[in-house]
Amino acid sequence: MSKLKEIFEKLKKIKHIQIILAVVVALVVCVIYFSFFSSPKSDKKEENSTTNFSSAEAYVGWLENKLDNVLSKISGAGKVSTIVTLESGFTYDYAKELETRTSTGGDVVITSETIILVNGEPVVVKEWFPVVKGVVIVSSGAGDFSVKMKMLEAVQTVLEIEADDIKILS
Repeated sequence: MSKLKEIFEKLKKIKHIQIILAVVVALVVCVIYFSFFSSPKSDKKEENSTTNFSSAEAYVGWLENKLDNVLSKISGAGKVSTIVTLESGFTYDYAKELETRTSTGGDVVITSETIILVNGEPVVVKEWFPVVKGVVIVSSGAGDFSVKMKMLEAVQTVLEIEADDIKILS
Protein backbone atom coordinates (compact mmCIF):
# COMPACT_ATOMS: atom_id res chain seq x y z
CA MET A 1 0.00 0.00 0.00
CA SER A 2 2.87 2.37 0.75
CA LYS A 3 4.31 1.81 -2.74
CA LEU A 4 1.00 2.88 -4.25
CA LYS A 5 1.02 6.05 -2.14
CA GLU A 6 4.61 6.68 -3.13
CA ILE A 7 3.77 6.41 -6.86
CA PHE A 8 0.73 8.64 -6.37
CA GLU A 9 2.88 11.29 -4.64
CA LYS A 10 5.42 11.21 -7.49
CA LEU A 11 2.63 11.67 -10.03
CA LYS A 12 1.29 14.66 -8.09
CA LYS A 13 4.67 16.40 -8.44
CA ILE A 14 4.56 16.22 -12.26
CA LYS A 15 3.35 19.49 -13.75
CA HIS A 16 0.08 19.34 -15.72
CA ILE A 17 -0.59 15.72 -14.77
CA GLN A 18 -4.35 16.22 -15.21
CA ILE A 19 -3.88 17.32 -18.82
CA ILE A 20 -1.57 14.39 -19.58
CA LEU A 21 -4.00 11.91 -17.98
CA ALA A 22 -6.93 13.43 -19.86
CA VAL A 23 -5.08 13.08 -23.19
CA VAL A 24 -4.13 9.46 -22.41
CA VAL A 25 -7.72 8.60 -21.44
CA ALA A 26 -9.03 10.30 -24.60
CA LEU A 27 -6.59 8.32 -26.76
CA VAL A 28 -7.62 5.05 -25.11
CA VAL A 29 -11.30 5.86 -25.65
CA CYS A 30 -10.65 6.72 -29.33
CA VAL A 31 -8.73 3.49 -29.92
CA ILE A 32 -11.48 1.43 -28.32
CA TYR A 33 -14.21 3.26 -30.23
CA PHE A 34 -12.58 2.97 -33.65
CA SER A 35 -11.52 -0.65 -33.20
CA PHE A 36 -14.90 -1.94 -31.98
CA PHE A 37 -17.57 0.44 -33.22
CA SER A 38 -16.39 1.49 -36.65
CA SER A 39 -18.06 -0.17 -39.60
CA PRO A 40 -16.08 -3.04 -41.08
CA LYS A 41 -14.44 -2.37 -44.40
CA SER A 42 -16.19 -4.11 -47.22
CA ASP A 43 -14.37 -5.88 -50.01
CA LYS A 44 -17.40 -5.24 -52.18
CA LYS A 45 -16.75 -2.99 -55.14
CA GLU A 46 -19.05 -0.25 -56.31
CA GLU A 47 -21.56 -1.67 -58.73
CA ASN A 48 -21.95 1.46 -60.82
CA SER A 49 -18.41 1.47 -62.15
CA THR A 50 -17.21 -0.32 -65.23
CA THR A 51 -14.01 -1.27 -63.43
CA ASN A 52 -15.99 -4.06 -61.75
CA PHE A 53 -16.51 -5.80 -65.04
CA SER A 54 -13.63 -7.52 -66.76
CA SER A 55 -15.65 -7.78 -69.98
CA ALA A 56 -19.01 -7.09 -71.57
CA GLU A 57 -19.91 -10.73 -70.82
CA ALA A 58 -19.34 -10.12 -67.10
CA TYR A 59 -21.56 -7.04 -67.31
CA VAL A 60 -24.30 -9.05 -69.06
CA GLY A 61 -24.08 -11.73 -66.36
CA TRP A 62 -24.44 -9.09 -63.67
CA LEU A 63 -27.43 -7.51 -65.45
CA GLU A 64 -29.15 -10.86 -65.93
CA ASN A 65 -28.67 -11.75 -62.28
CA LYS A 66 -30.08 -8.38 -61.13
CA LEU A 67 -33.08 -8.71 -63.45
CA ASP A 68 -33.74 -12.29 -62.33
CA ASN A 69 -33.75 -11.16 -58.69
CA VAL A 70 -35.98 -8.13 -59.23
CA LEU A 71 -38.47 -9.73 -61.59
CA SER A 72 -38.89 -12.84 -59.43
CA LYS A 73 -40.10 -10.55 -56.62
CA ILE A 74 -43.09 -9.41 -58.68
CA SER A 75 -46.20 -11.02 -57.25
CA GLY A 76 -47.15 -14.03 -59.39
CA ALA A 77 -43.96 -13.99 -61.49
CA GLY A 78 -42.74 -17.37 -60.27
CA LYS A 79 -39.38 -18.62 -61.51
CA VAL A 80 -37.70 -16.07 -63.79
CA SER A 81 -34.79 -16.35 -66.21
CA THR A 82 -33.46 -13.52 -68.40
CA ILE A 83 -31.14 -13.14 -71.37
CA VAL A 84 -29.68 -9.72 -72.18
CA THR A 85 -28.04 -8.86 -75.51
CA LEU A 86 -25.82 -5.84 -76.13
CA GLU A 87 -25.23 -3.68 -79.19
CA SER A 88 -21.52 -3.45 -78.37
CA GLY A 89 -19.06 -3.63 -75.51
CA PHE A 90 -17.79 -0.84 -73.28
CA THR A 91 -16.67 2.28 -75.12
CA TYR A 92 -13.94 4.61 -73.94
CA ASP A 93 -12.75 8.12 -74.65
CA TYR A 94 -8.97 8.25 -74.23
CA ALA A 95 -6.74 11.20 -73.36
CA LYS A 96 -4.95 12.35 -76.51
CA GLU A 97 -2.06 14.59 -77.32
CA LEU A 98 -2.49 16.71 -80.45
CA GLU A 99 0.47 17.78 -82.51
CA THR A 100 0.08 20.41 -85.24
CA ARG A 101 2.79 21.43 -87.70
CA THR A 102 2.80 23.90 -90.53
CA SER A 103 5.10 23.96 -93.50
CA THR A 104 7.61 26.75 -93.94
CA GLY A 105 5.22 28.41 -96.38
CA GLY A 106 2.46 28.29 -93.81
CA ASP A 107 0.10 26.46 -96.17
CA VAL A 108 0.08 22.83 -95.01
CA VAL A 109 -1.16 21.88 -91.55
CA ILE A 110 -0.29 18.39 -90.33
CA THR A 111 -2.11 17.27 -87.22
CA SER A 112 -1.53 14.01 -85.44
CA GLU A 113 -3.25 12.50 -82.42
CA THR A 114 -1.43 10.26 -80.02
CA ILE A 115 -3.15 8.43 -77.19
CA ILE A 116 -1.46 9.19 -73.88
CA LEU A 117 -0.13 6.11 -72.11
CA VAL A 118 0.76 5.70 -68.44
CA ASN A 119 2.66 2.52 -67.57
CA GLY A 120 1.77 1.17 -71.01
CA GLU A 121 -1.99 1.65 -70.46
CA PRO A 122 -4.11 4.32 -72.18
CA VAL A 123 -5.51 7.06 -69.94
CA VAL A 124 -9.31 6.82 -69.92
CA VAL A 125 -11.09 10.18 -69.83
CA LYS A 126 -14.63 8.77 -69.98
CA GLU A 127 -16.21 5.34 -70.20
CA TRP A 128 -19.68 4.29 -71.29
CA PHE A 129 -21.59 1.15 -70.38
CA PRO A 130 -22.67 -1.07 -73.26
CA VAL A 131 -26.06 -0.29 -74.80
CA VAL A 132 -28.66 -2.99 -74.23
CA LYS A 133 -30.08 -4.23 -77.53
CA GLY A 134 -32.76 -6.57 -76.21
CA VAL A 135 -34.04 -8.67 -73.33
CA VAL A 136 -35.79 -12.03 -73.28
CA ILE A 137 -37.59 -13.01 -70.09
CA VAL A 138 -38.96 -16.45 -69.39
CA SER A 139 -41.28 -16.56 -66.39
CA SER A 140 -43.66 -19.21 -65.14
CA GLY A 141 -46.11 -16.43 -64.23
CA ALA A 142 -45.93 -14.54 -67.52
CA GLY A 143 -49.18 -16.15 -68.70
CA ASP A 144 -51.00 -13.64 -66.48
CA PHE A 145 -51.32 -10.37 -68.42
CA SER A 146 -50.91 -8.12 -65.35
CA VAL A 147 -47.70 -9.92 -64.31
CA LYS A 148 -46.38 -9.61 -67.85
CA MET A 149 -47.12 -5.86 -67.89
CA LYS A 150 -45.42 -5.33 -64.52
CA MET A 151 -42.32 -7.14 -65.82
CA LEU A 152 -42.34 -5.11 -69.02
CA GLU A 153 -42.59 -1.85 -67.08
CA ALA A 154 -39.84 -2.87 -64.67
CA VAL A 155 -37.37 -3.78 -67.44
CA GLN A 156 -38.19 -0.64 -69.43
CA THR A 157 -37.55 1.47 -66.34
CA VAL A 158 -34.35 -0.25 -65.24
CA LEU A 159 -32.67 -0.55 -68.64
CA GLU A 160 -34.25 2.47 -70.37
CA ILE A 161 -35.19 0.47 -73.47
CA GLU A 162 -38.33 0.36 -75.61
CA ALA A 163 -41.05 -2.25 -75.11
CA ASP A 164 -40.35 -3.59 -78.63
CA ASP A 165 -36.89 -4.67 -77.42
CA ILE A 166 -38.32 -6.80 -74.60
CA LYS A 167 -39.87 -10.23 -75.12
CA ILE A 168 -41.64 -11.93 -72.20
CA LEU A 169 -42.47 -15.62 -72.51
CA SER A 170 -44.13 -18.11 -70.20
